Amino acid sequence: MSVRKTVGFTVISLMPALTGCRVTPPSKAEITVAYWAKHHVSIGGKTDVNPYKATPENIAEGKDSFTSYCMVCHGLDGQNTGVPFAATVSPPIPSLASPQVQQYSDGQLKWIIKNGIWPSGMPPSDGEFSDREMWEMVLYIRHLPRAGSLGSPGVYSGEIATKD
Repeated sequence: MSVRKTVGFTVISLMPALTGCRVTPPSKAEITVAYWAKHHVSIGGKTDVNPYKATPENIAEGKDSFTSYCMVCHGLDGQNTGVPFAATVSPPIPSLASPQVQQYSDGQLKWIIKNGIWPSGMPPSDGEFSDREMWEMVLYIRHLPRAGSLGSPGVYSGEIATKD
């Protein structure tokens, strides 16, 4: 058998296996199950109550903490404005104004900030912020500005130098 025929036979015989590895977007049923599991099983803090009131000062403090850490993936406004990869990673980075995010309890949002969501790409920030700062970020997430109103993170345009 010639090399060409051997290669051709090998490729053809592997085609079913290769097409079985093709990645496809999750179905509506898979999304529903994952959503339910996150909201009811895997994300803690459901009954925790934010001890801080939504004052302009606390929301502003939350915005400051948010823009020091979270804006790289979520944009300055929490709605992915100016984040070049937000829609292309898997799973896509959600807009924090979306119903899927806003339906979390305050305690769950704080839990997510602290612990992250594995394997989604959402990293934990435990040790980066105090409990108060995390609760203030929750207040900011509950009071996000209009999408695009804060512009894009300067890190993507070169306006802000990153630390080496």
